[in-house]
Amino acid sequence: MRKNGPELEADMSKAPAVARRTALVVGLGISGIACAIALHRAGWHPVVVERAPARRRGGYFIAVMGVGRSAAADLGVGDRLVDHRAESMTYVIDRQGNRSPGLSFADIPINPYLTMRGDVEDAVWKTLQEVAPDTEIHFSTTPTAIEQDGDCVEVTLEGPQGVSRRWFDLVIGADGIRSTVRRLAFPPALGGLQRLGTMICAYALQEDLPTLPSGVGGQIIEPGRSFTVFPFDDRRSTVLFSWYAANPDAERKGKATEQIRKAFGPEPLGPILEAALGQLETSEAALFDIAEQVRLSTWYQGRVVLVGDSAWCPSLYSGMGASSGLAGANVLGKRLEEHGDDIAAALADWEATMRPRIAEFQKSAETGIGVFTPASDKAIRIRKRAMSLLTNPIVRWVFSHVGKFLPVMQQRERPIS
Repeated sequence: MRKNGPELEADMSKAPAVARRTALVVGLGISGIACAIALHRAGWHPVVVERAPARRRGGYFIAVMGVGRSAAADLGVGDRLVDHRAESMTYVIDRQGNRSPGLSFADIPINPYLTMRGDVEDAVWKTLQEVAPDTEIHFSTTPTAIEQDGDCVEVTLEGPQGVSRRWFDLVIGADGIRSTVRRLAFPPALGGLQRLGTMICAYALQEDLPTLPSGVGGQIIEPGRSFTVFPFDDRRSTVLFSWYAANPDAERKGKATEQIRKAFGPEPLGPILEAALGQLETSEAALFDIAEQVRLSTWYQGRVVLVGDSAWCPSLYSGMGASSGLAGANVLGKRLEEHGDDIAAALADWEATMRPRIAEFQKSAETGIGVFTPASDKAIRIRKRAMSLLTNPIVRWVFSHVGKFLPVMQQRERPIS
């Protein structure tokens, strides 16, 4: 490791390497915390910086697939992950609450854990506190410059104590879809954000919606727009608005409730959507954003590597964000341990392992959009016929037992190692 702290340029000469290498992890979300655990397990010393003033709480619905659960088990997190699925029915509903049987994530034959982003983050955080309680963590701190010099990386950090420069053996960007690390260290020619054509707004409810008590899910599906209620067994539901946007940049700058009213108008919203928007007004942890993926030709540059949404962001429509972030961190730690001093080989091996599976997860988002937000009346009719078939008791039983062997399910279930 190199000298740390706010030393001036003249004091930043390279110091002799020590046995325990040091890595900077940028971002204290699921992927970042998982990276810190994996680094510690591999014999590294992780330093974590987070731009927010404190850990983020709450969040929205996520599914943890077999890929994520196996990685969590390797990281020592597995026992802290809990499936909060509701066992009641999910319905296709209209704006007035009229309903017919539907399907939900709980019907996926590989039995994903259904939970909230904050629950998974709490699980990895508690594990980090248990296995590496002395991990150096700095809030309200962001990198402003990254420069590489052979076998080390100089990072300029800006935080509450001012500006400092520190040397690291590796820098990991786990700072989300609009990654600062990606902006600082990856030329635009390598790729970047790719839009999926829709906007999303996800948040947790504080009260039940009309005709949808806690534990009951529902979907309003209309051409180019949808509203989904994800139920849990022991807490309030979370919801997702999804709609096609002609001008996503302008919509993202607007107020979420106003943009949703425009997207779901000019018809009257009805009691369910009105109640949901009323709760959005007071939500403290809503996600309102453009639906995008990150597409890069490589996930590392020298000794700077991206993990999770900052590298590949499969999007909410894939259902693989948390799972792929956990897997990416777990495999990275393994490769760093296996390759020892050859960090370049470790990163190359890691990307070669991860990329084929990530490509499948990103591709699955295209199908996911069609399921969540069919673009036309014709697409809705096709979806309705498929739902009618899959909700047939006999077909449903067969799908629950045979569907797990479909390639698309195996991609989500099979561990990445």
